[in-house]
Amino acid sequence: MASVARRLGVAPSTLRTWDRRYGLGPSRHTDGRHRRYGSSDIGRLELMQRALLRGASTAEAARFALEHMPRAQADDLDPAETDTETEAGPDRPGPDHADRSGGDASRYLPPTSEDTSHDREVPSRLARRLSTAALAMDVGAVQRMLADAIGELGVLAAWSGVIDPVLTALGARWRGVSAGAEVEYLLAECVHASLVRATPVLEHPRNLRPVLLSCVPEERDSNPAYALAAALAGRRIGTQLFGAPLPAEVLTVAVRRSAPAAVVLWAHRRTVADPRLFTRVSRGRHRSRLFACGPGWDPATLPDRVELLPDLPAAADRVEHVLVGTPD
Repeated sequence: MASVARRLGVAPSTLRTWDRRYGLGPSRHTDGRHRRYGSSDIGRLELMQRALLRGASTAEAARFALEHMPRAQADDLDPAETDTETEAGPDRPGPDHADRSGGDASRYLPPTSEDTSHDREVPSRLARRLSTAALAMDVGAVQRMLADAIGELGVLAAWSGVIDPVLTALGARWRGVSAGAEVEYLLAECVHASLVRATPVLEHPRNLRPVLLSCVPEERDSNPAYALAAALAGRRIGTQLFGAPLPAEVLTVAVRRSAPAAVVLWAHRRTVADPRLFTRVSRGRHRSRLFACGPGWDPATLPDRVELLPDLPAAADRVEHVLVGTPD
């Protein structure tokens, strides 16, 4: 069971709970206290993870998995893909968010084209595991999943293909609901820590003056700024990051005192993206390159000197090109 739990990114106690409540356990119990998972058992659990990622309740996801991949008979097990482990003790309730509500969980699954695309295979697998670990409130598994995603894909690909989609899905699921939002907060905190760990400290950056990165005032989501800082540091571009949103007057002083080569202001929501900020931070003798990054900015309202960066990969590429030219 332990190796299956690691493969799926959940705690063994969560697997026991899913087995006890929904019948999503191993197809064969051998003599003694052993449990054997076959390839069909694991495939059924992966179907359940996809439904969870799309916002299904645990009960809906389990029902969908069982309907689309019925339990295999004992003689259908694939011995090459079984997992055997002695149970360490009696069943304990796992951190499972059970929901007895009905509904068709198939609407939460990603399109078939995504499942068959080679480019999406690894991010989709990692996203399913990360979502399942977060829904189980398994902080250790969440941290491991984030480290695996960043290590395997790199910061930007992990953000675009794994982290941001899972954060978005969980945020949509719990929006306006007080019970359950703790999952989103837990994941956001773990993401923040993983991005900080993924940011190398540069002794000799390629740029002489830093890139000042900041969220606009009242912007709640600072993790994209941390992801951009980590990506630029990976390219040996030095940054000065203000993760906590600064008041406009403090941001203006910070820009004047830092004399950065470039200023990148992140905004996710249009209600807080004030283009007048760029006029304030560009006052004085020093002239920095100015960039607006994120979906909150309206290009029609930006001053002429401000360049819009639509997403984090584009931001990293453009800032690197402007500051140091071709990649190192």
